[in-house]
Amino acid sequence: MKSKLLLGVSALGIALGLAGCSSMQMGSTAAKTEVTGAVGGSESQNASNKLERCDASLGTIAVIEDTSASWYGTLTGAYKLGPTTPVLKLMIQQSNCFVVVERGQAMGAMMGERALQQSGELRSRSNFGKGQMVSADYALSPSITFSDDAGGVGAALGGLLGAHNRTAAALAGSLSAKEASAVLSVIDNRSSVQLAAAEGSAKNWDFGMTAGLLGRSFAASGGGYANTPEGKVIVAALMDAYNGVVRAVRNYRAQEVRGGLGTGGNLRVQGAAPNPMSVQEAQTRLNKLGFDVGKPDGRIGPKTQVQLREFQQSRQIPVTGRLDQETIGELSR
Repeated sequence: MKSKLLLGVSALGIALGLAGCSSMQMGSTAAKTEVTGAVGGSESQNASNKLERCDASLGTIAVIEDTSASWYGTLTGAYKLGPTTPVLKLMIQQSNCFVVVERGQAMGAMMGERALQQSGELRSRSNFGKGQMVSADYALSPSITFSDDAGGVGAALGGLLGAHNRTAAALAGSLSAKEASAVLSVIDNRSSVQLAAAEGSAKNWDFGMTAGLLGRSFAASGGGYANTPEGKVIVAALMDAYNGVVRAVRNYRAQEVRGGLGTGGNLRVQGAAPNPMSVQEAQTRLNKLGFDVGKPDGRIGPKTQVQLREFQQSRQIPVTGRLDQETIGELSR
């Protein structure tokens, strides 16, 4: 009985001690997330040793958040957190796996400078003319799933202690597990093909006693990722997912579809229109590939048939001598 009372008094003392503390500590590790430190170009400072890194960048990438998605509404509404974009940008640049290009809200400011240039308001040597921007080779798209186990162990412990010590029961009842899982997808902007995807997760046990004892104003004051258990867990889940993406692209091998990507595929649908390639176009393509059919005349004569068979054999597809769908697909590559 005495030990339980001491537990409650000690916890209360810690909470009240936090309330009375007014000193400011810059660079506190307690206020940081898994993604910490800084970066300038390819040089990182104090980056997390849990973050995967690349020896050379694989291309440019833009972070694209779906602000209409339900998870984004939960993030900014229920959890009072901002966009994940700044965290992801820091993480990506620190990893040196991609060069980040801006396609978010700052794009408006960039275009505003160009509008000023065109209106003649900027100095003549400001160099905001066309042809300065870098294209985004890839797009990174996040998605987050939340879970807050407010019951579970904390509720059970609170019920056990409730009959003996109300303070200890209140503290134990506020124990909860903050969980989050994140999925990151990498899209090739030129082809729209998804190149990689990875899921990450994180879990953290948290005592909600401080907010409970000190009032709602204290709980609401920490709205950033570094100030809330939920924010820190979300960042950890994003890092876990990003590390998965990096490991995936290190071992990247392009998916292949016989006949070529986006040329109809190999799952045939009844009544589907054939891929429009004329005989003359096929003959022109065969000539360019070194299969001499002579002057393209739009007719599949003996010479064209022979060359079609040789082409089909070289591509390891059924040798028919006809301009069938699979042959068209190979000629279209």
